[in-house]
Amino acid sequence: MAKDTINLSVNGIDYTFSIGDNFGQVPCNETLLDTLRNRLNLTAAKKACDEGACGCCTVIKDGDAVPSCMTLLADCDGCQITTLEGLSDPVTGELSELQQKFIDYYAFQCGFCTPGIIMTTKALLDKNPHPTEEEIRDALSGNYCRCISHYHVFEAVNAIAGRPEDLDEKWEGRR
Repeated sequence: MAKDTINLSVNGIDYTFSIGDNFGQVPCNETLLDTLRNRLNLTAAKKACDEGACGCCTVIKDGDAVPSCMTLLADCDGCQITTLEGLSDPVTGELSELQQKFIDYYAFQCGFCTPGIIMTTKALLDKNPHPTEEEIRDALSGNYCRCISHYHVFEAVNAIAGRPEDLDEKWEGRR
């Protein structure tokens, strides 16, 4: 028998959604991305390729970076979801250290893909606070950006990982 409600936590707030085809219910084929954007007004995760290939819609689901455009809400029962909006301090609005590093290192240009890159990075750093450059590149390989030189992103991630010097020589003169 199919479950008729979905319970999940988004950025620390618990939600219950009724699944079905009636008015006010969530269709069983609705993606997590559509729920976040259209029902919860959390718009940092962007709708782009709609195929899970670009990383613009990345959120953290139970500790893992996932493309929310390819994740059905119905598959999120009991899950903990974190979006970019959930990284800043809920009381003061102060940015997280990771968000601030992206600003400090100019690790964005138009900003469309930045939330997905930050969420992928957050999931990586939560599991491995001091990743190597290869681990960072591997983790971010699913995030596509059309307008930035990615070395700024790598500088920001290395800085938060406690190794800002790792890329200093490599990128010297390119800033």
